[in-house]
Amino acid sequence: MSRIIRIVRLALKSLMLHKLRSGLTMLGIVFGVFSVIAMLAIGEGASAQAQKQVLELGATNVIVRSVKPPHEVTQSSTRSRVLQYGLLRSDYKILTETLPTVTSAAPSREVDREIRYLKEAMNARVVGCTADYLEMNHLQLSQGRFLTNSDQKNLLNVTVIANDVANRLFKYEDPLGKSIRIGPMFYTVVGITKDRTASAAIGGSLSGQDYNKDVYIPIKTLQAREGDLDIKNQAGSMTAEHIELNQITLRVNNKDSVLPTAQAIRETLDQSHPRTKDYAVVVPLELLKQAEQIRMIFNVVLGSIAAISLVVGGIGIMNIMLATVTE
Repeated sequence: MSRIIRIVRLALKSLMLHKLRSGLTMLGIVFGVFSVIAMLAIGEGASAQAQKQVLELGATNVIVRSVKPPHEVTQSSTRSRVLQYGLLRSDYKILTETLPTVTSAAPSREVDREIRYLKEAMNARVVGCTADYLEMNHLQLSQGRFLTNSDQKNLLNVTVIANDVANRLFKYEDPLGKSIRIGPMFYTVVGITKDRTASAAIGGSLSGQDYNKDVYIPIKTLQAREGDLDIKNQAGSMTAEHIELNQITLRVNNKDSVLPTAQAIRETLDQSHPRTKDYAVVVPLELLKQAEQIRMIFNVVLGSIAAISLVVGGIGIMNIMLATVTE
């Protein structure tokens, strides 16, 4: 015991005699350990955020998006000057009626329109959807209600607006019950959604969807008021696109059935779209697995870099120890 105490005293005395050298040696160890902890924490944080965005898409969901065909394909259809592509209402009917593992589905149609209330105006994405859209896309209401089946059946001009839209158009007023102009028509605000982080990029024509600038109206109302033809004026040119549905979100009964159901969806749509693959099937569960693999690779790389810094610091300590012994 006395020998150990003597060794400790000698060590402390040596440290006090060479304060600068001891401080630099300790600094190398501190920075090495700190770099290991910091790099692994950054990797875990980035991975957690990516996984959260993917999970918000729904682990048991399968998302089908309309995709604009390549330029060389669209050139062959420019004689009519109307580009027709994407998912059809018949696709939605076939998928929901023939796939037993699908428990619910939410079709949606999207158009860009000017939204106006009195003197305030902004451009927003108008989403024609059903009552299931709220729950399947993990949206929450801050005020009012969402769209109902009765709204669809009666083709009512009602709308639910996102929080950013409400703040922009109604700075000092309660939006509920007010009428806003969406394109050429007026709609009554019946609800407001809470802020939600943008979803992960899911391919197709959607790369990271921002729900905070959306306006929701009944999909049948959108079809009745504006039809399926979307005319856009950009940079002095006019383009016309005929799209029935932009997206179909399908919920599967359990995780084990997600991948087989996605494959069945691809096979079904290949038959109804034999000439052009103008759709994309995205499985959030697959994205989640890919994010987990990337996380593991990321952690290995960051851990290796941190380990190298520790080895370099260790070599410096060994040199100091050798110099001390030599002295």
